[in-house]
Amino acid sequence: MIELLNVSKTFDGGHTYAVRELTLHVDEGETLVLLGSSGCGKTTTLKMINRLIESSSGIIKLNGKDIKGMNPVNLRRSIGYVFQGVGLFPHMTVKQNVDLVPRFLGWSAEERQNRTNELLALVGLPAEEYAERFPAELSGGQQQRVGVARALAANPDYLLMDEPFGALDALTRETLQNELLNLKKHLKKTIIFVTHDIFEALLLGDRIAVLHQGNLEQIGGKREILGSPATKFVHDLFSKPARQLADIKDIL
Repeated sequence: MIELLNVSKTFDGGHTYAVRELTLHVDEGETLVLLGSSGCGKTTTLKMINRLIESSSGIIKLNGKDIKGMNPVNLRRSIGYVFQGVGLFPHMTVKQNVDLVPRFLGWSAEERQNRTNELLALVGLPAEEYAERFPAELSGGQQQRVGVARALAANPDYLLMDEPFGALDALTRETLQNELLNLKKHLKKTIIFVTHDIFEALLLGDRIAVLHQGNLEQIGGKREILGSPATKFVHDLFSKPARQLADIKDIL
């Protein structure tokens, strides 16, 4: 469903690279986690997929089609995007935020109403209670739920999620992680999920792609990466949570 072939991005004419010759694919219905520290190229990769940033070289395909041959506005409307900080429009109600893309796509008022009600129920915010509220009247976790509902509004095949739970407290974050797992079972979307949190990557990902300084260090299943790290960076990255769990076990 999503394929990157030798994709690179430089912002300074090739002196340095935010992403360098990245090749990977995401199968239909799969969740691929991009894992790495700040500045490793995770967000840049997402933005290249929906052409918020144009790649410097390489090919990106969605369902076999090169995205450079697609209208960028139509492309973005066909991809759900959820990011940290949510980005809800403060002057719009929850309902207006959720049905924004369907409105642009020309859906009827009845279709938008039904879809909004369906999605708000799906993310645990019943329309009769939350549809007419404004973002400022919601908690951080509720706003993030609205962000997920908005990303799903036009029923996109692809969902890009850029550290969507990173700014939330631990309990709210865990709740939303579990809700995302439930959504995956029901919706079977193709998801690329960006995080720097190893435990989140292990919980949510079908496969994990480890990025470091713009390079792909390793990509594979969770057991493969944990059991056979391909580089010293990957080994060191996953040895830290193992030590943390051992420390917690000693405390308990």
